[in-house]
Amino acid sequence: MDRLIETFCALVAVDSPSYGERMMCEELRRRLAELGIEAHEDDSARTSGSECGNLCAFVPGEGEPLLLSAHMDTVSPACGKRAVVHDDGTITSAGETVLGADCLAGVSVILEVLARLKERGAPHRPIELVFDTAEEAYCIGIQSFNFSTVRSKEVYVLDLDGPVGRAAWQAPTMISFRAEFAGRSTHAAFSPELGVHALKAACLGASRVPCGRAGETTVNLGTIHGGKADNVVPDLCVLTGEVRSFSDPAARQKLAEIEAIFCRAAEQTGAKLSFSSTDLCSAYHTAPESRPVQAYSRACRAAGIEPQFVSTYGGSVNNHFAAHGIEGLVIAAGMNNCHGVHEYTSCRELARAAQIVEALVCGI
Repeated sequence: MDRLIETFCALVAVDSPSYGERMMCEELRRRLAELGIEAHEDDSARTSGSECGNLCAFVPGEGEPLLLSAHMDTVSPACGKRAVVHDDGTITSAGETVLGADCLAGVSVILEVLARLKERGAPHRPIELVFDTAEEAYCIGIQSFNFSTVRSKEVYVLDLDGPVGRAAWQAPTMISFRAEFAGRSTHAAFSPELGVHALKAACLGASRVPCGRAGETTVNLGTIHGGKADNVVPDLCVLTGEVRSFSDPAARQKLAEIEAIFCRAAEQTGAKLSFSSTDLCSAYHTAPESRPVQAYSRACRAAGIEPQFVSTYGGSVNNHFAAHGIEGLVIAAGMNNCHGVHEYTSCRELARAAQIVEALVCGI
């Protein structure tokens, strides 16, 4: 276990904010080379805007290949991180930054399993590796990935919070939207009757959009921007928000309903509406009888851990793998309280995650 903890602490010390993963990419390339594994960057940086591409590698083995994936970036504050190992085995940051267990716990576990395989010379399945960039920015790096290069039909993404043994077999479609209301500006005191109040149009529409949860679908209005001064009728107001649903058709139906609400609000106030949306990821559900679920269940039990399968409203690179016919799970690797300075992991949970992943690649 000592090597695994040393690896984790060393990776934590590498600055790796979203879009700024170059140092992490080079560190992982170096560590893989020490294990006799040649890694290469893809050309995704040309479109993703990251300092580097997604880092990929292939480890030969026997039988059907499987893919292991974890992302290189961490959320802010991501620079100057330092891992503190406490007497009880808990690992936290020094308190001023995130720890980066999301997703460096996953990265460290993968490296540890590869090191064990080399040491023991144990037979194992062929292993594909993808360490992606800008995952925390709605999986920007993987969106530029060439999925046709993947040989595996089975993937395990080490990027879920909570106790080891937990795995997400369902995640939603996520769609962001932007509603731009255009009005007509005029002096708010001298000639208000000549104006078209874009802000009122936007607020009228917003008041009619049902936010929150309805069944398997959630809606949120996240930002509103508009106006120039208190004495000017605003001629522009922009609303943004998102829809998430475990049903892709339901998400798109809800988006259409929101657009219709905004259209009516614009018509009633004399404003003009420009509505646009961006697909962030598509829903997937990995069936209980599928190979990944069955293999993960066996691997957990071989490590003395009872598997727990859950649905998550968070998206991940697994949504994109699933959309390209690569079936899999997002699995817990020892990260907790992610996206904040109180994030933590533990020596025990990292070791348990490594046991599960080793069982997976050895075909137990």
